Amino acid sequence: MSDMRVLVTGGAGFIGSEIVRTLRSAGHEAVVLDALLPSAHGTTPSSPGNGLITADVRDRDAVDRALYGVDVVCHQAAMVGLGKDFADAPDYVGCNDLGTAVLLAAMAAAGVRSLVLAGSMVVYGEGRYDCRRHGPVRPGPRAEADLAAGRFEPHCPSCGTELVPGLVGEDAAMDPRNVYATTKLTQEHLASSWARATGGRAVSLRYHNVYGPGMPRDTPYAGVASFFRSALARGDSPRVFEDGGQRRDFIHVRDVAAANAVAARAVAGLGPGSFAAYNTGSGQPRTIGEMAAALTSASGGPEPVITGEYRLGDVRHVTADSRRLRDELGWKPEVGFADGMAEFATAPLRETSAGVSA
Repeated sequence: MSDMRVLVTGGAGFIGSEIVRTLRSAGHEAVVLDALLPSAHGTTPSSPGNGLITADVRDRDAVDRALYGVDVVCHQAAMVGLGKDFADAPDYVGCNDLGTAVLLAAMAAAGVRSLVLAGSMVVYGEGRYDCRRHGPVRPGPRAEADLAAGRFEPHCPSCGTELVPGLVGEDAAMDPRNVYATTKLTQEHLASSWARATGGRAVSLRYHNVYGPGMPRDTPYAGVASFFRSALARGDSPRVFEDGGQRRDFIHVRDVAAANAVAARAVAGLGPGSFAAYNTGSGQPRTIGEMAAALTSASGGPEPVITGEYRLGDVRHVTADSRRLRDELGWKPEVGFADGMAEFATAPLRETSAGVSA
């Protein structure tokens, strides 16, 4: 499909604005629906240009207006991150799940049948693990007593031996371990139900750890890359939780935007009533400690500090097998870890006030 009209919810945010730039550079029209909350955009948010509708995705009238003439929706608007405590739960559910339900109901009424959802790797809980004796296993949540004692690695539930982490595929069992993760999985269930009920087509891009220029800074809802980058900007050492050995897949925001553009073109070719999930990661696992060291080296800042701290609800390892996205949609990441971190180490961040990040 060429010259699409695409509605990007959350299109003024960190990832959404990059998607808008990518779509427009490819000749497509991008309509932006964004609440422009100061907690995500600061007091003077940058404008995404023409086509901005300033409204919350839960505002049905505004969503109806935004969907006029739209071919595809890229749904990015969300409250993100682990948050501060369980008191955040109503806000997460309201923003992420009620917001998605309002959007999908409006799409059903407007006859818009193509959706690309900003999914997340958090739906898996822990990633893939293998026991040398028992093969693939799924460890339960880590016990607080183990974390407090510095025993961070998951162990086989059958024999107690330390597990070997691997790449998690899209067919892995879902095991959300915090409120945010639960809302992201609910979004997928809502999208799948909408597709079956309307004959629509939905793709969920399960983002792994997205980083890059324009990340929000100094907010409890941002990702670990932003935490480290914000610390270095203040002249402080990045504080690395646990022992720094947590494995993640860090994916550059430009690669995520490219994946959305590819999916927006491809989703109309899926069968009616279909839902497909795709891991969206670099395919090159790195540890949290490696990321902190790379940012410190590139910025010339103080060395990272391994604190041994932990957060209940965090998982130890989760890294992506993104072959399905490469093989079926022809996408591939272009920004390598070293180059991406070198750029990010000195790139400007998005000034925000504490609170919701979209």
